[in-house]
Amino acid sequence: MAEPRPFLRRFSALDDALNALGQFDARKVRVVELRFFGGLSVEETAQVLDVSAVTVMRDWTTARAWLYRHMTGAASQDHRQDARQKR
Repeated sequence: MAEPRPFLRRFSALDDALNALGQFDARKVRVVELRFFGGLSVEETAQVLDVSAVTVMRDWTTARAWLYRHMTGAASQDHRQDARQKR
């Protein structure tokens, strides 16, 4: 039998990343939940959250970038590189 499915590992990593993002910006997590998992449009998400569509787009863009960096380890690599540059 094969190792645990890559999909399950990626899903678990996404859940971990969303939990980490939620520690400092719960609205961005909610935007991801509504748009990605719920399939809502920008306008529908804005209505649910009682914010503007521009705010939803800004949160969506920022959350996707943050999640990508968190899930690929890019943020920790940047942190290590910054630490080396300060020496």
